[in-house]
Amino acid sequence: MNAVTCLSTEWLRLGMLCLGLPHHEMSPAVAVIPVEPPEAYDNDPCRRELDRTLNESGYGSIDTVATTIFPYYLWNPRAPRSELFERYFRLLPRIRKVNKRGVYFERLTSYPGRNGERGFNQLDHVISTYAHNNHRRSALQGSILDPVQDLNNDAPVLGFPCMNQVGFLPDPVKKKLTVTAYYPMQYLFRRAYGNYLGLLRLGCFMAHEMGFQCDKVICVASVGKVEGHADQLRQLHSAYGGAGT
Repeated sequence: MNAVTCLSTEWLRLGMLCLGLPHHEMSPAVAVIPVEPPEAYDNDPCRRELDRTLNESGYGSIDTVATTIFPYYLWNPRAPRSELFERYFRLLPRIRKVNKRGVYFERLTSYPGRNGERGFNQLDHVISTYAHNNHRRSALQGSILDPVQDLNNDAPVLGFPCMNQVGFLPDPVKKKLTVTAYYPMQYLFRRAYGNYLGLLRLGCFMAHEMGFQCDKVICVASVGKVEGHADQLRQLHSAYGGAGT
């Protein structure tokens, strides 16, 4: 059997911690996930089993969630990054039909993400800023939240954006890049695994463009909650929680 990734073990660890707390939630919920080769995630048996459960429950797949953060299958590392941005923007009208409130990668490359308008490309700005020797860490950030669009009272639960901010921290000595993301609220069973995978992929893209190697992802949620599916989570933990890599 293939070994599970650090992503799976960290996701299972947080999930089980939540199940031991009132209302199955913890504050804060902090995941620290080292980056592994892409094929490790594709071959992870815990991911495959979770995907099967998500599908049976009528939820989006792990890849579907991850792609909202970084469209991994559109990226050609040998091509200029502008090609990725252009390909994505051409597809955006179709993507928008599924995600009417917005998409994370759209906000990162076309902020504030108003439908049909090309906005500010935060990722390109971070890459260019660092290349022009502005290494101020507070400058290497991307914002998702747009107060004008998002701070409203039109729904008791805000489906988007759950992630508010993502930052990129280079270590020029070790040539490593750490990604840190902040979520006010994170649903651990339906969304967190895909969130983590999308952030790992985004980190690999940014590291490639900045001349680093992505080292790890740190995901901070003010509240992490297991929203039902406790039995399925326990079964996954029983099967894969002690497997390691």
